[in-house]
Amino acid sequence: MADISAELVKTLREQTGAGFMDCKRALTEADGDLEKATLILREKGLAAAAKKSSRDAREGLVSSYIHTGGRVGVLIEVNCETDFVARTDEFQKLVRDLAVQVAGLDAQYVDADHVPSDVLAAKQAEFLADESVQKKPENIRQQIVDGQLKKWYSQVCLYDQPFRDEERTVRELITEKIATIGENIRVRRFTRYALGEEL
Repeated sequence: MADISAELVKTLREQTGAGFMDCKRALTEADGDLEKATLILREKGLAAAAKKSSRDAREGLVSSYIHTGGRVGVLIEVNCETDFVARTDEFQKLVRDLAVQVAGLDAQYVDADHVPSDVLAAKQAEFLADESVQKKPENIRQQIVDGQLKKWYSQVCLYDQPFRDEERTVRELITEKIATIGENIRVRRFTRYALGEEL
């Protein structure tokens, strides 16, 4: 068994934001391997986050972001479980990052569950009516439409969009924050305004 130094535990804490004892246990389990310990913490954190996602989140922040030049603005509500967490720098930074995401990538819905059924039906019909889909065998058309819907969700649904230029999605970012902050977090709603856009 590897000797786990306080310095190694400190390094892992800085990288992951996990507690001291959690870091020490993960490093012990990983025989002092920092990368393995990080993966162990991430798996445990994501499992814990999944449990927390069903908890009620009624506190949080309503925040605004106006892009440089004043041509695009966002008003967003992000919920957490306690006002204590809502006041932390980490939560406030997350809310700002999400507002910037909405401003930059023009998300229209929080996630696929928030897409109105009439909009979804119209989009499915549009994809199904496409000439390239109609040329395919009938038994695989729905699979093609499902794939196109998934791609469309990644453009219009905030949770499905890639976060900035990273590999992870906004949903993965929020799940990671639930794991590190220790409370359920969810985007409740947002509105994006662009100067001169059609109403």
